[in-house]
Amino acid sequence: MEADLKKTEEVTVAERFAESVAIMARLRGPDGCPWDREQSFDSIRKYTLEETYEVLDAIERRDWAHLTEELGDLLLQVLFYAQMAQDEGKFSIEEVLEGLNRKLIRRHPHVFGEAASAEAGNRAAVDAAIEGSSQKVLANWEQIKKVEKAEKAGSAKGSESLLDGVQRAQPALAEAAKLGSKAAKVGFDWPEWRDLLTKVEEETAELVAAVEMPKDNPVRQAEVESELGDLLFTVVNQGRHLGVDAEMALRGTNARFRARFKVMESESMRPLGELGPGELEALWVSAKRSLAGEGAGR
Repeated sequence: MEADLKKTEEVTVAERFAESVAIMARLRGPDGCPWDREQSFDSIRKYTLEETYEVLDAIERRDWAHLTEELGDLLLQVLFYAQMAQDEGKFSIEEVLEGLNRKLIRRHPHVFGEAASAEAGNRAAVDAAIEGSSQKVLANWEQIKKVEKAEKAGSAKGSESLLDGVQRAQPALAEAAKLGSKAAKVGFDWPEWRDLLTKVEEETAELVAAVEMPKDNPVRQAEVESELGDLLFTVVNQGRHLGVDAEMALRGTNARFRARFKVMESESMRPLGELGPGELEALWVSAKRSLAGEGAGR
């Protein structure tokens, strides 16, 4: 009876997943949603990052009901990418799942057995007898992963770069700081922090030039994005020279902005949307003064 119940539950989950895949295919189909059909890998990247942070926020707040919804939104991103890839003949959601399943079996020889792990592609010599030790599990996992990376590196074209050691799978601010730090090891860096002030001015001027391009110029938006990225990279490395973590600095600024804006809302006799620029600036200055103990700002 228990086995039959488990089988029914698995079928239900499989059916629901298949329904989600079918819905995504319909949305991207000829008679689907115009917005969904217009999206590309590049256009929805920012939503993937946003949904990931919302999942983390729900976990930190222990908001389980919200987490259920956010996990669904994150899964939607996976389905979206897979459907776009299938539309372009690159890969399918089936291949995504197959790759995931093989990886899980490959990296868990202590659960599925060494033979199954090897059949799934494991070439590392590890001891599957972990005796309930999570430390041994992690050691085996890292060894298997190391061999996998070595095999991929051996089949990859081109020579290795000093920057290959900097993971791309991290917040862009952190990646920028680590890239600058790595490059500095071979002397490719600004001599001191004051030199970056000049570089900030230079990048700002280039951003202004890009923004002032004719709006009908097809490369304008790409140039604006590129120049803004250059400016942000320079500012992040300014922080590195000053011993300041850009991510933490920005999170601090965000927190101060939230607090000050809330004071603006509470102090205003009218809705902020009805105020002019001068009135808003006066409220901002007042909010900064009332929260002066939290540090400098704008």
